[in-house]
Amino acid sequence: MRIARDFYLEQIKLRERNGMIKVITGVRRCGKSYLIFNLFKESLLERNVPEDHIIAIALDGIENEELRDPHKLYENIKNLLVDEEQYYILLDEIQYVDRFHEVMNSLLRIENVDVYVTGSNSKFLSSDILTEFRGRGDEIRVYPLSFSEYISAFDGTEEDAWIEYMTYGGLPRILSMQTDEQKSKYLIDLFEETYLKDIIERNGIRNTAELGELVNIIASAIGSLTNPKKLENTFKTINRSDITDKTIKNYLDYLKEAFLIDTTIRYDIKGKKYINTPMKIYFTDLGLRNARLGFKQIEETHIMENIIYNELKRRGFNVDVGLVEIREDINGKRVRKQLEVDFIAYKGNNKYYIQSAFSIPDEEKKRQEERSLLNIPDSFKKIVVVGNYIKLKRDDMGITTMSIREFLKKENSLDL
Repeated sequence: MRIARDFYLEQIKLRERNGMIKVITGVRRCGKSYLIFNLFKESLLERNVPEDHIIAIALDGIENEELRDPHKLYENIKNLLVDEEQYYILLDEIQYVDRFHEVMNSLLRIENVDVYVTGSNSKFLSSDILTEFRGRGDEIRVYPLSFSEYISAFDGTEEDAWIEYMTYGGLPRILSMQTDEQKSKYLIDLFEETYLKDIIERNGIRNTAELGELVNIIASAIGSLTNPKKLENTFKTINRSDITDKTIKNYLDYLKEAFLIDTTIRYDIKGKKYINTPMKIYFTDLGLRNARLGFKQIEETHIMENIIYNELKRRGFNVDVGLVEIREDINGKRVRKQLEVDFIAYKGNNKYYIQSAFSIPDEEKKRQEERSLLNIPDSFKKIVVVGNYIKLKRDDMGITTMSIREFLKKENSLDL
């Protein structure tokens, strides 16, 4: 099955021959290998790049095990450079190679070489590694399929696609599976046998039960404000565990490094300052999150919020949770209240305030959802995204309301 991923392909093409190492990152099975080994390679061939000038090596394959030695990898590539024409080096899962940054820096010194690598763990993009790249690493973060990518390859109605997407997420292989049983088993096994096992082995975790329980807790509370101390108290109350907040923070970092989750912190809009705790946690792929919970907690309100967050990140926005402080009179007393804005999305000079509301059945609910937006003292665009299908509209207060599918299907939806 061919799935177009034009957004990422364009990002790669814009960086061609820029003198930097193009580093394609993302959670395992999200389509990084397909992107460079199939779509990007096809693009090069269509532009008449000779096939023997495209050197593609999958380093997680047993057939290339010996090339995980940095010297052998470098010599192998060097021996394939037989003329002065342009070569494209595509290396999949580079983290399998010891001292790989030395190999990359050596390749960068060859003028007719353009290097592209993929990796499934952000540790290999640590500040130390980027220093070794001497500022010549250029990251392209790849996410599981967006809804627009998903429906482009889905065999069925848009309504059916939306239900499937909320349930089974956007890992590309899901689209080739025919039954719910296949999809469920694939995701459950993948989480346990690939993601968790990789985290446990990579970080030498001995108490695997605690890590698994932490995953269950955060999966049950996506989009809720939390922090390691609060999670520690949950463990003590429910599990009578003595796990510390420091250990929990480490576990969360491991999950982030594997690109399984992402976190966002609060920003005081009026005070113009960050509030580091509490934070919100979102899953990179909701199919994996749902699988972890046995597909028992598919609450559309929280699922939709997570999908909006992922889409904003995919489009290249920096995303915060907004906080607006107001004062109001209650029983003759002046009381301070904090109102939440689900997302503040930044890119360059552009900023958008976004509320996620699964449904707005009446005027009272509308006022409730718009209240925080109306108390923001600037003129950047304010948007409410709703779950039911409605025609895009803008009210007299300047607030735009659009449906979740309209938001997801149109790349420029925030500017409509």
